[in-house]
Amino acid sequence: MVQWFKFTSSAIHQLNEWVGRSVSWLTTVLVALVCFDVITRYLFSNTSAWIMELEWHIFALIFLLGAGYAFRHDRHVRVDLFYAEFSARDQALVNLFGAILFLIPWSILVIYASFDYALISFKIGEASPDPGGLPARYAIKFAITAGAVLLLLQGIASLIDSALVLGGYKEPERSEEPTKENL
Repeated sequence: MVQWFKFTSSAIHQLNEWVGRSVSWLTTVLVALVCFDVITRYLFSNTSAWIMELEWHIFALIFLLGAGYAFRHDRHVRVDLFYAEFSARDQALVNLFGAILFLIPWSILVIYASFDYALISFKIGEASPDPGGLPARYAIKFAITAGAVLLLLQGIASLIDSALVLGGYKEPERSEEPTKENL
């Protein structure tokens, strides 16, 4: 059973690693698109609604689909007054209860609400209200659901890892401090 939990946790880590690394390339696309938009806006006094909407769609994809990856690498927002000074066992305990009480229920709630929200948008064929805007606004709404699913999976992996650490079946992972090499 322990091996199955280790396999499941590892598979989730690999999934979020792959998604996070893939989505990170969208930052390059976003920078190029913003540069293009700025140049056309200020040099040629021309911009389009679809370009501005595409900018926020890409940003949303980076944020939403990268959330599980950020959580995996402990790069998410955390109020870290005491946690950093806790022992590995106490950190695992905090992570276990945090996942059970907050992360997993919140993720399930977001998945439930956002899926219905996106499905309604899909059924009505929602598009941008702006002339020249992007069609298929439901696609970005389904990204909310996908991002919440990835975060939920990573929360489950965190819960498994914490339980394995508390049970003595796994060595705790210490997140490394940011350095020039790993930023």
